[in-house]
Amino acid sequence: MKAMVLSSGGVDSTTALAMAVDKFGAQEVTTISIFYGQKHSRELESARKIAKFYGVDHIEFDLSQIFKQSNSSLLTHSTDSIDHRSYSEQLQTQSRVSTNVPFRNGVMLAVAASIADSHDEDQIELYIGAHADDAAGNAYADCSKEFIDAFGKSIEVATYGKVKLIAPFVGKNKSEVVKIGLKLKVPYELTWSCYESGETPCGKCATCIDRQRAFEINGVKDPAL
Repeated sequence: MKAMVLSSGGVDSTTALAMAVDKFGAQEVTTISIFYGQKHSRELESARKIAKFYGVDHIEFDLSQIFKQSNSSLLTHSTDSIDHRSYSEQLQTQSRVSTNVPFRNGVMLAVAASIADSHDEDQIELYIGAHADDAAGNAYADCSKEFIDAFGKSIEVATYGKVKLIAPFVGKNKSEVVKIGLKLKVPYELTWSCYESGETPCGKCATCIDRQRAFEINGVKDPAL
């Protein structure tokens, strides 16, 4: 294994996976998906389908107990409903978006880095699909360049330089991610982004709004709709 990709089954992580496969070949790439108690657990089904499409090894972990103390609206035990407003609209009246899960990326990256460090290879790249839109306005601080740079350094130190964090979209917005993915022929029809747990995307939650805009900017219809 030369690359491990945190796969949520969504647009960004699937595009990152396509980049890793393009660079190393499917036989050298592994995807890892995390159940953390999210309402939209359907994304895990998408991650499995995507791993099968690319022919990469796929592993899953249940870390839901870690987030039992959080009341993020994204979690199944939360009494709050998913906010049907854009991130920017939410941040006009509150300091964090309602779907922020405390230190989620930090927890998931730590698990992935530990697994990667356990393999025999001299160097392994660990991919995350964090992008600039998610970090905008500090909506998700653990998607920001500051966080990625700091955590990436921590991973390198703790793994003796063996695991390198790769965040190819940290300075790009979602439309730029989709543009890259279209060139790589990413199977976006297999991806799932919606925060609601319905059979079809709600089209109203913040991630649905961002996704629709990204495809519109690229002049193509979202193949998942």
